[in-house]
Amino acid sequence: MLQKILFKSGVNRENTRYTNEGGWYESDKVRFRQGMPEKIGGWAPFSFQTFQGLCRSLLNWVTLGAQNLIGVGTHLKFYLQNGGAYYDITPIRKTSTLTNPFTTDTATNTATTTTVTVTDAGHGALNNDFVTFYGASAVGGVTVSGEYQITFVNSNSYTILVTGTAASSTAGGGTVYAVYEINTGPAYAVPASGWSSGTWSSGTWGNSAQSTDPIRIWNQMNFGQDLVYGPKSGPLYYWSANIGYLPTTVGISNASPAVVTSTVTVLEGYPITFATTGALPSPLIPGQTYYARNSLGTTFNLSSTPTGSLINTATSGSGIQSISPRGILVSSLPGANSVPLYQNYMTISDVSRFVILFGTNDYGSSILDPMVIRWSDQESVTEWQPTATTQAGSIRLSHGSRIVSTVQARQEIVVFTDSSLYSLQYLGPPYIWGIQMLGNNISIMGPNSSVIASGVVYWMGVDKFYAYNGRVETLNCDLRKYVFNDINLPQSEQFFAGTNEGFNEVWWFYCSANSTVIDKYVVYNYLENLWYYGTMGRTAWLDSGLQKYPVAAAYSQRLLNHEFGVDDNVDGNPIPIDASISSAEFDIGDGDNVGFIWRMLPDVSFQGSDSTAPASPQVEITLFPMQNSGSGTANPSTQPVISGSTYVVPETFTGQIYTRVRGRQMIFKIRSNTLGTAWQLGAPRIDIRPDGMR
Repeated sequence: MLQKILFKSGVNRENTRYTNEGGWYESDKVRFRQGMPEKIGGWAPFSFQTFQGLCRSLLNWVTLGAQNLIGVGTHLKFYLQNGGAYYDITPIRKTSTLTNPFTTDTATNTATTTTVTVTDAGHGALNNDFVTFYGASAVGGVTVSGEYQITFVNSNSYTILVTGTAASSTAGGGTVYAVYEINTGPAYAVPASGWSSGTWSSGTWGNSAQSTDPIRIWNQMNFGQDLVYGPKSGPLYYWSANIGYLPTTVGISNASPAVVTSTVTVLEGYPITFATTGALPSPLIPGQTYYARNSLGTTFNLSSTPTGSLINTATSGSGIQSISPRGILVSSLPGANSVPLYQNYMTISDVSRFVILFGTNDYGSSILDPMVIRWSDQESVTEWQPTATTQAGSIRLSHGSRIVSTVQARQEIVVFTDSSLYSLQYLGPPYIWGIQMLGNNISIMGPNSSVIASGVVYWMGVDKFYAYNGRVETLNCDLRKYVFNDINLPQSEQFFAGTNEGFNEVWWFYCSANSTVIDKYVVYNYLENLWYYGTMGRTAWLDSGLQKYPVAAAYSQRLLNHEFGVDDNVDGNPIPIDASISSAEFDIGDGDNVGFIWRMLPDVSFQGSDSTAPASPQVEITLFPMQNSGSGTANPSTQPVISGSTYVVPETFTGQIYTRVRGRQMIFKIRSNTLGTAWQLGAPRIDIRPDGMR
């Protein structure tokens, strides 16, 4: 008797494997299309260039010059990606002028490097920070010049690794300019304990409290063609597309006042910093902020403050001088007024273009309030002071202890606190922005755990999934127990959501219970109302709005094009994607009798497979027989039931496969692990006959 094998769409792990008879129970790198399972698409490098650090933030926009840029925020740096290359625009924290700061030690020599100790009192650097040195003379036979990563020693010194070997142990370097990038952040949440760890009174008397140091997450939004960005809990920075992402070569005259001649237009009062391959004209210092004055577009003078006296130069300098492309503080821009000191989350409204900060300091305060919302004047990055002639303002939320995330919807900004959901809507003068509570006693996993798809906001809570489509709803999730019983909540700030609109999917990536890195994902197909899951390590996601393919950041410190090809091609050496899905247990007939399967008629499509692969595409189909639902799958060495057999189904296959499988229940599994293979399962049939009661 031929029996068609058709299972309910989606994967369900809410009950036992036998209870879910007629459904799918396990999956990995498989999705559903029109109710039928198929292997997901492959991935390949966006380019073979790499960035430093783990990326947690991606933003895509296009400039007026048609440059398709991606902002890439890692725990070490911030980059702009264009044409497959990564350009460092990490802001500068400070510049120090040092005298003989370097000490060499021949005992630290290797075959090609030496360790140099740098003395800078109160340097403020952290372990793994970056510093660039200018103007140093050789010390101990080595020259320290360019960018280095810091190994922290104490508050007054640190070490760097320099190419070359020291000829002697000595101190020196002459007059050196040290330009420090803003402090780096943790790649992973780091548990901390002891005094000052955790919130006030969170521990018991006599015992240390515990907390988790937050990971480095960048907030970024384009303001027209420019970029407003900054690390969570840090200040706002501004990158101008007019300045660009490459150093702009300039000429600086030896004159009173000095005249700068540039190849790009620099607006009146705009702050800039300089870099050099030699020495800047005196008294200019690399990394120091200067302001363009008396600008005629590409020529201008300089001052140290927005309205200060013009700078006179006393030397011509040496080498190539350039304007640095690194971002500058919003508070240093022309007309900056009451710019907030901090921001935990940031967006720029589509309505009337306001810059809105969530979790910041209120007016007249220097303390970060995690429940305060502040917005700039309309069409302004710099004006934050509420007056009768501006629309800047603020509001404080009342439910929750901190604002966690926001999502910009069609006519509102959905705001998440750690316990409530709000709607922020533009009202116009005199109230400007109004707030309305949408739901209480909800949760959200982390700042990147929410996303909007087809007008509906979806997010991952700490123990369930939610949706907001005008009202807050709990999603009926067939994988809720499976996901939340195997999850590492202390690493929740790593978790993130992304859409794959081409397949009507919302993806959530998260850490399993015993992992500190993201290793699992769960997918909700909102068109077919289905769930499925699998294993994959990614750190950020960007849908294919302005790109041909969805883009993800990988632990290999590369961006990857997803749904590209059919193989795992992270580093240019493709390997097969191990994709599989297996069913719940299903009875042979009504389960009264043991069944004997002697023939299978497979139904598999290989459309989309790579015709240039070294071998024909193929899948493995396995039937696991069981004596009963609690017996486990049969093993010929211990069970009297014939063991499950695996059959290779090539692209061109016969209409039937002969086999010998005997059992009361069965588990059906399809798997592929060969290069170039894409597949979709149809409705295979098995030929079965009764074979006794036991």
